[in-house]
Amino acid sequence: MPPKNKVPSSALRAGALATGPATDKPEYRVEALAKGLRILSLFDEQRPSWRVTDLASAAGLPMPTVYRVVQTLAAEGYLDHLPNGDYRPGVRTLTLGTAALRSLDLVGLATPRLQQLGESTGETVNLAVLNGDRVLYLIRMRNSDLVTANIQVGSTLPAVTTSIGKLLLAHLDEADLRSRVTEESFASQHGPNAKVSLDELSDEFEQIRQQGWAMQDEELAYGLRSVAGPVTGPDGRVVAGVNLAVQARDWSTQRIVRELRPVLLDTCSAISALLAGGPA
Repeated sequence: MPPKNKVPSSALRAGALATGPATDKPEYRVEALAKGLRILSLFDEQRPSWRVTDLASAAGLPMPTVYRVVQTLAAEGYLDHLPNGDYRPGVRTLTLGTAALRSLDLVGLATPRLQQLGESTGETVNLAVLNGDRVLYLIRMRNSDLVTANIQVGSTLPAVTTSIGKLLLAHLDEADLRSRVTEESFASQHGPNAKVSLDELSDEFEQIRQQGWAMQDEELAYGLRSVAGPVTGPDGRVVAGVNLAVQARDWSTQRIVRELRPVLLDTCSAISALLAGGPA
């Protein structure tokens, strides 16, 4: 059978993908489609971009075949051609991945708790996972007029400038962290208080691990603050993050820690308990 497109490994740890009945009848197999899926399956968090020659070698397919498949995928929006000649997954691939992610147990179990959190605080609630050096939003409940109003389910933002991103990065081992986060991770548009290097974030990561939560203070955008807490899977590993995003003009960092952090962490604990199969 053709390989399935990959979704972020951190998301897979949180739940199983919903799949339909499979068929093993060879007459229904479309070889050209199978080759395209085989090529798409090579893109992952460890290697998000490829050259055509490398794709041909890794897929075990002739170069002319891979070239035609890649050109077709690019024309349909499933691959983007980068200036350096590499290809990476395009917007339509993200759409497919988002549809798969929304079928995870994590989203279904978390949604009612996040709705309660949004109603009780009146602020915007997000749930996201780590995807390379970015955070991928699986749930967004917008309850206030925020600077980043264009964020929606399926959007990604630089992990180094977001509260959820910093929380999730802090729980990676050093080798994984260094392989994901590069100088380019800090090149995106950001707010006035954003850190500019991984070394500058190292002390904050240690603090995040010790205190169990993370804050973003106008690092993503001017006028925006957020506080994030961890969601853990059945094995106790951090698989996702939840945050409350607020307007800086209304919420000081002290008030966020005093009023929002406790209810946020309670919600994260409840979702983690549900994922572990116990009472929330």
